[in-house]
Amino acid sequence: MGELTVDVTRADAVLIGGGVASATLAALLSEIEPDWDVQILEKLDDVALESSEGWNNAGTGHSALCELNYTPQDIDGSVSPAKAISINEQFQVSRQFWAHLVESGKIADPSVFINSVPHMSFVHGIENVDYLRRRHDALVRSPLFDSMEFTTRHEQLAEWAPLVTESRPETETIAATYAPDGTDVDFGRLSRELLDVARRANTTVSTGWEVTSLRRMGSDWGVMARSASGEVRVVRAPFVFVGAGGNALPLLQDSGIPEIRGFGGFPISGQWLRCTDPEIIDRHQAKVYGKAAVGAPPMSVPHLDTRYIDGQRSLMFGPYAGWSPKFLKTGSNLDLFASIKPGNIAQMMAVAPPNLDLMKYLAGELVASPAKRFDALREYMPSARSEDWELITAGQRVQVIAPDPKKLGVLQFGTQLIAAGDGSIAGMLGASPGASTATTIMLGMLEKVFPERFERWRDGIRSMIPSFGTHLSEDAEAARTSLARTAHLLGLEDS
Repeated sequence: MGELTVDVTRADAVLIGGGVASATLAALLSEIEPDWDVQILEKLDDVALESSEGWNNAGTGHSALCELNYTPQDIDGSVSPAKAISINEQFQVSRQFWAHLVESGKIADPSVFINSVPHMSFVHGIENVDYLRRRHDALVRSPLFDSMEFTTRHEQLAEWAPLVTESRPETETIAATYAPDGTDVDFGRLSRELLDVARRANTTVSTGWEVTSLRRMGSDWGVMARSASGEVRVVRAPFVFVGAGGNALPLLQDSGIPEIRGFGGFPISGQWLRCTDPEIIDRHQAKVYGKAAVGAPPMSVPHLDTRYIDGQRSLMFGPYAGWSPKFLKTGSNLDLFASIKPGNIAQMMAVAPPNLDLMKYLAGELVASPAKRFDALREYMPSARSEDWELITAGQRVQVIAPDPKKLGVLQFGTQLIAAGDGSIAGMLGASPGASTATTIMLGMLEKVFPERFERWRDGIRSMIPSFGTHLSEDAEAARTSLARTAHLLGLEDS
C-alpha cells in the first residue's frame, strides 16, 4: 500500500459549509479585507444544497411582518412589538448589504434572488381576531411597520388573497393584516450570488470536500478535509468559521473548544405541499401566515406562500413537521446519537419534560394521514383540491439545546453564535431566522472575534450599510429612506 499523501496549504480564514451564512461572511470579507485568502470547504457537489436551497426553507425574508411567533401575547393580553422590531431591523441590514452589492455592480440582477411579495397574517375566531388587532396596533407605531393594514372584512381579504376567501363562509369571523413591503428570497440563489462576489476578490470555493476534523496547529487551526475519491487535505488558518448548518454542532464539538460544552441539538424535519396547477399559482401573490398549533415549533407555523425559485413562480403550503435523527437532509441516522457527549447529556435529558407538547405535536404529525394534512391546507384555502398538489420534503433543522444554570438545558428556537474565547473559531447553531438576518449575525461575529480590526472596518461597513450602529425604528425618516432606497436598488418597486 502506498503512503497517504496530505496536501497542506495556508489561508487567512477557512469557512466550513457553502450555505448562506458562509456566503454572507465571504462577501463581507471580500469588501473589508479584499486581500485575504479565504477558503470555503463544502462537502456536497455544489453550494447551498442543504438549508439554503430554495425548497428547503420558507424563503420568507423574515422581517416579522407576518410571523406571529415574534409577537407573543402576554398573560394580561398585551402584545409587545420588541422582538418583531428587532428582527425587522436585522433584515433591513441584509437588504442594505444586498443593495450595496447591486449599486456597486457586483450583483447584476437582484430579481434572481429577491422579489416583492406582500406578507399577510390570517386568523379566525374571536380571540385570535382580537389578538391580531392588538398586534397591528402595537406594530404600526414603528416606522418599519406603519404601512401594514388590518381588516376583518371578507371583501378586503378577497382583494389581498382571493384563494383564502374562495368557498369560505361569509359568516366566519376572520382577520388579516397586509404588509406591502414583504419579500420572497431564494436563499440558494442568493448564496451563489454572494459567493460569486467573494470569488472575484480572493475567495476559493472547494466543493466535494468533507471536513473530518479540526485541530490546533500552533497559532493556527488545522482543518482536515477528505474528498469523495479519498484525497486528504489540510488547510491551516488563524480563523475558522463553522457555517455547516445542522453539522455545525458536531464540528464544533470536534474542535474541543470549551464554549461548546453543554450545547446539544434537536433535529426536526418537514414537508411542503406544492401546487402543480399554473392557473392556481397565478391567482395568489402573497405569503399568508397563521398561528402555530399548540406545541408546534416556530418553523412549523402554517403558511400559504408565493415563491420565486430559480426564476419560476410557485405556490406552496406547509410545512408539516416531522422527525428524523439526521442533522442534515443528506446526513446520517446516527447524527443525533453521535452528538450526545458527557458534557451535554444532562442538558439534552433536561429539555424533554418541559417540551412534552412539542413531542406530542411531532408524534401527531408523523402519524397524520394525507387527508388530515390536506385539511390543514383547506383552513387557508377552502377550495383546494388534492389533485392540484404534490408532497415534497423540506430541509432538516437542528434546534439548539443550550445550557442553562436554572434548568440545566433549554430548547431554543432561533440562532446562536458560539465563539472561542480567543476569537480563533466561531460557528452558528440553530435555524430560523438565520438566513434573513445572516448579515447582522456575521457582523456581530466579526466584531466579537476581531475587536481591534473591527474598529478599522467600521467606516467601510457604514458605507455599505448606512443604518449600521443605529436603530431605524427610532428614526422614521431614516427608516423610510432606507426602505425606499433598498426597494429601488433591489427592483422591488416594480415586482
